[in-house]
Amino acid sequence: MAKKEKIDKSKRRFLKFGIIAGSILAVGGYFRYSGELQKAPDEVWDDDPSAFTPGAWLRVNNDDTVTVRVNHSEMGQGVTTALAMIVAEELQANWSKIAVEIAPAESIYKNPQFNAQFTGASTSIKTSWDILRNAGACAREMIVAAAAMKWQVSISECRAHQGVVIHKASGRKLSFGELASTAAGLPLPKSVRLKKSSQFKLIGQRIPRLDSAEKIDGRAVFGIDVHFEGLLNATVVHPPVFGTKPKKVHSNQTLSLPGVRYLVEIYSGVAVVADTFWQAKQGADVLNIEWEAGGLNKVSSDSIRTDWIGLVHVEGKTIFSSGDIEKSLDSAVKKIDAIYELPYQAHATPEPMNCTAHVRDDQCDIWAPTQNQDGAQEIAARITGFGYDKINVYTTYLGGGFGRRIEVDYVAEAVEISNAIKAPVKVLWTREEDMRHDVYRPATYNVLRAGLNGKGFPIAWTHKIIGADHMAQRLPNLISSALPYFVPRGARNLVSDLAKTILPRIIPGKKASEGAAPLSYAMDAVQVNFVNSDPGIPTGFWRSVAYSQNVFIVESFMDEIAFAGGIDPVDLRYELLSKDQRLRNVLEIAVKKSGWAKRLQADRYQGVAVLNFHNTRLCFVAEVSVNKDVGIQVHRVVCAVDCGIVVNPKIVEAQMESGIAFGLSATLKASITIAEGKIEQSNFDNFPILRMDEMPLVEVHLVESPDPPSGIGESAVPLIAPAVTNAIFAATGKRIRKLPIHQEELLK
Repeated sequence: MAKKEKIDKSKRRFLKFGIIAGSILAVGGYFRYSGELQKAPDEVWDDDPSAFTPGAWLRVNNDDTVTVRVNHSEMGQGVTTALAMIVAEELQANWSKIAVEIAPAESIYKNPQFNAQFTGASTSIKTSWDILRNAGACAREMIVAAAAMKWQVSISECRAHQGVVIHKASGRKLSFGELASTAAGLPLPKSVRLKKSSQFKLIGQRIPRLDSAEKIDGRAVFGIDVHFEGLLNATVVHPPVFGTKPKKVHSNQTLSLPGVRYLVEIYSGVAVVADTFWQAKQGADVLNIEWEAGGLNKVSSDSIRTDWIGLVHVEGKTIFSSGDIEKSLDSAVKKIDAIYELPYQAHATPEPMNCTAHVRDDQCDIWAPTQNQDGAQEIAARITGFGYDKINVYTTYLGGGFGRRIEVDYVAEAVEISNAIKAPVKVLWTREEDMRHDVYRPATYNVLRAGLNGKGFPIAWTHKIIGADHMAQRLPNLISSALPYFVPRGARNLVSDLAKTILPRIIPGKKASEGAAPLSYAMDAVQVNFVNSDPGIPTGFWRSVAYSQNVFIVESFMDEIAFAGGIDPVDLRYELLSKDQRLRNVLEIAVKKSGWAKRLQADRYQGVAVLNFHNTRLCFVAEVSVNKDVGIQVHRVVCAVDCGIVVNPKIVEAQMESGIAFGLSATLKASITIAEGKIEQSNFDNFPILRMDEMPLVEVHLVESPDPPSGIGESAVPLIAPAVTNAIFAATGKRIRKLPIHQEELLK
C-alpha cells in the first residue's frame, strides 16, 4: 500500500442503514442472538488460580484487594463508586481495598431492563441493586465458609467484617486474600442472606468517589487519551447538508501535506488519516469535496415551524385518554389555551466523539468512550464479518455522555477506517463536526387547552404534541442493525425498508409523550395526542429525552391554570396530587425549606415544579431575579428528592447540580437552528452553555426511604426550566412559552 493513498470505500455505503445507533435499547437486545445469558467466571475473567471469582461481578485477589466489575459506563455520574459500594456492603469488604473495572462486552453484563449492555435511562443503580447485592452476599458466605473449613468450626461461629473473617470465640482472623484459594474450591450457595437496610454501613454514606484522584492528577484515560505505538490519527469530513454524500473528492492538496497518509471514503463522509490529529485536521481543512445536491437542503427552522402550524388542526394519534374530554370541556366554567415551542438541542459533550480501533486478520479491538458496548460490538461485527467473540470492546472514561454516546456512528467510522488501511487508528471529531453532526433532541410544537371548574381547579386537559418522535426515526435502523452480523446486506436492507414503512404508523408518540402522559395530577378527563412531523433531521437520546420538553410544558401550564383560577401554585399542585403521597411529600419539603410565600430578599421571586421520573419523586423551587442591568439570575434552587434508598448522598447531590447546570443551558442560552439543511451552530461561541459564575446555589434534601433505589441521573434536567420560568412569571408577569428564553424581549 502506498504511503499516501486515496481509498474508495463507497461500496460500503449500505452501512447507512442502521449504522447510526447500533443495536441498542429493547429492540437491539431482543433481536440480537446473544447466546447464553450466564457465563462461567473463566469465560469473562482471565484465569488466576490464586484468586476467588464467584461469578461475573467480582474477584477477591490474594493480596486482599477486591475487583468489582461494573457493567455501566462512567461518564461523571459516579456509577463506578455507587455500584462498588453495593457489592462492598454485602461482601463486608474493606473499602480501601476496592478497585473497579468496566466490564467487557459480554451477554451476562447486559442491562436487564433492556437486555442490552448500555448505560442510559437512569437505570444503572436500580437494575444493578439486586444483582450486585446478591453477588456480594454470595462471595461473603463462601469466604466465611472457607474460614470455617480452615478452622474446623461451625460457620455460625464466624463473621466477615472489613475484609477479614473473625472467629467469634477465639478472636482468630483471616483476611479475604488468605481465604481466596480455599473459597474458590467451594460450591456456590443455593441462597444467600441479604442485609437489612438498618445494617448498612457503607450504603447511605458520603463516600468519596473512586475515580476522583486519577481525574485530578491526570491518570484517568478518556477515549481521547488512548495512545500506543503505531497508532494513526483521523478526522472525518461529514456532508454539510443532511442527506447528501460526496460526488467527487479532490485529494491532491490534502495528500501533499506532511504527515497525511490516506484519504478514506466511508459511509458517513471522507476521513483524513495522518500521523497526528493536527496533521489530519490540517488535511481536512484544505480538502476539496464536491457534494451531491439535494438532501435536506430545503429544510430550515422556519420551514419546520410552518409545517407545525399547518398541522395544528390535525387530530393525530391519541397516546393517552381518560374520562370524557368533550363532556368535561363543555362543563368547564373557564377555558385557557396556550402554545409552547421547544427547539432542537445538541448534546455538546465536553469530549467530542472519538474512538480507537485496530482491525487485524482475525480480531478487532475497540477503545471507546461509549454508553453502548453492545452496539459497538454489533456494528464492528457487521463491518469486519467477525463473530462477536473476535471483537473486544474496552470502555474508557467518557467526557460526558448525555445520551449521545448511545449512538455508535463514531465507532463505526474508526472500525471501517482501520479495516480499510489495515492499521490501528484513532478517529477524533472536531468540535465543529461534533456540533453539526449530532443526533439532536427533537423540536416540538405543543397545543394545550384546560377547562376549569367554578373553584378554579382543572377538570379537563388536552395536549397535542407536534414534532418528531426520535424512536420512530431510529427504530428501522435499530432493527436492521440488531440482526446477526451474518445476515446478508440485501436482507438487512429489506428489513430496514419494511420497518420504515410499517413502524411510523405504529410507534410515533410513545416516546415523544414521556412526561406528558399519564399525568400525576388528578383531573376528570385528560387527552394527549401526537402528530408526526419529521423533517429528517437526525434525532436521538438527549438527557431525560422527552421529559426535558414535556415537563416544562406541563409544569408551566399548571402554573397558568393556577393564575387563571386564582389559586397559589403550590396549593393547586397539592390538591391535584391526592393520589401520589410521595410527590406531595417532596412538594411539602421543598416548599418548607425554600421559605415559599415568606418575605424574600428584595427583587427575588420563586417558582415551583414537581415530577415523577421513573419512580423518583422530585420538587424544585427556584429563586430568581430579573432586571435590565444583568438580566435573569438564578440565585438558588431547593431540591427535595425521593429516590428510594440512597446509595451515596454525595453522588445524588452531584447529579442534581449536574442536571440543573445542563438544564439551565437549554433554558437560558443554547438551541440548534437549521438553514438550508445545515446546522447553523458550530462551537460554544454560538452554542453557549452555563458558565461557572452563573451556577446557582443548590440545596438538596433527600427523603429517607426503605424502597429500592430508583433513577437519578437525568431527573433534574426536566424540572429546572419550569421552576425558573414560573419564577420569572412571578417576577415580571410575562409567561415563557418558548425556549431558550430571549432575554432581550423579556426585558423590554
